[in-house]
Amino acid sequence: MLKALLIDDDAKLASLLGNYLTKFEIELNTTTEPTLALELIAEHEPDLIILDVMMPKMNGFEVCSGIRKKYKIPIIMLSARGESFDRVKGLDLGADDYIAKPFEPRELVARIHSLIRRVNDEGEHQYQQDIFEVNAIRREISMDGQILSLTNMEFELLELLLASPGTLFSRDEILKHLRGIEAKIFSRSIDILISRLRQKIEANPKEPRFIKTIWGKGYMFLPRNKPTLES
Repeated sequence: MLKALLIDDDAKLASLLGNYLTKFEIELNTTTEPTLALELIAEHEPDLIILDVMMPKMNGFEVCSGIRKKYKIPIIMLSARGESFDRVKGLDLGADDYIAKPFEPRELVARIHSLIRRVNDEGEHQYQQDIFEVNAIRREISMDGQILSLTNMEFELLELLLASPGTLFSRDEILKHLRGIEAKIFSRSIDILISRLRQKIEANPKEPRFIKTIWGKGYMFLPRNKPTLES
């Protein structure tokens, strides 16, 4: 049975979701106290976190940031506002998916299963690309022998680029690969993910060597033995 932790100040929603998710073999632990997030993660060891944005004491963005400093657990964020700015900010802080309130519980179940499949997808076992080594079973990417600290979406994006060096991917193609949704809604999130990856793998993120921007077209991974393109 999957284990999920819901962090939301709406106790009624927590009760309804708890009963509903049980039908799909998902055990839901809940808290209305965002300040207890890290403590409850350590206690329950959830496979996934469902995190509300608008809460007293601490908002969901602060909680997400705190979780990401210590854990790589997949995070689905909830927001009554449903604004694109909130979505981009949540992704920027390390959230893996985003659902606007109100939502159908069945949609949440589908998102949970999709995210868990993505996390557990074994793909190709292991391969080397330039100074990077990909272990898809462990969902780890090493650079010069050092394992990179990546969120799930950062891993998916970097693996996509590494698997097809020299291939140009448009923002729409990247987003469809990552999320399977309408790319135009979250196109800004791709630029944010690229920026975060460059901070982690480039010696000088302002003059990237590996992840190249092809202006007006998209991005590609360029191995060191390939000629440098515009960045």
